[in-house]
Amino acid sequence: MNPGDQVSDFELKDETGTPRRLSTLLQDGPVVLFFYPIASSGGCTQEACHFRDLAADFAAVGAQPVGISGDDVTAQSTFATAHSLGYPLLSDAGKKVAKEMGAKRWWLRGGLQTKRVTFVIGQDRRVIEVIASESKFDRHADEALAALKKAA
Repeated sequence: MNPGDQVSDFELKDETGTPRRLSTLLQDGPVVLFFYPIASSGGCTQEACHFRDLAADFAAVGAQPVGISGDDVTAQSTFATAHSLGYPLLSDAGKKVAKEMGAKRWWLRGGLQTKRVTFVIGQDRRVIEVIASESKFDRHADEALAALKKAA
């Protein structure tokens, strides 16, 4: 996916087991959909907590972060609770959404099947910005916030 591409609507369960549709999430404003490899790993925790710490900044531009990984609902729930994340974590256990959006690895590196990539998605389901970095964990939230401010 690239800026300007339209994201297909999808539905996945969040950390509570509640089904969430992208189109419904977008009703309240842009969504920053960030894919991460493994819930509760060191880098993923740093990334997710940085999104949490910038919650007021995202709210100020009318956007919300939404995490997504191949972890099951139980792992997502444990992750969200342990770090008081306060935003949805979606379970893409079949990696269908990751595949559609280009966030699925076609080779395994240490068993990691999901790339660390973030999509800033406007209410029209069009991609505003794509942020990709496997090792600069804070970059995803920082650059997504900058893209939203620029688009406003």
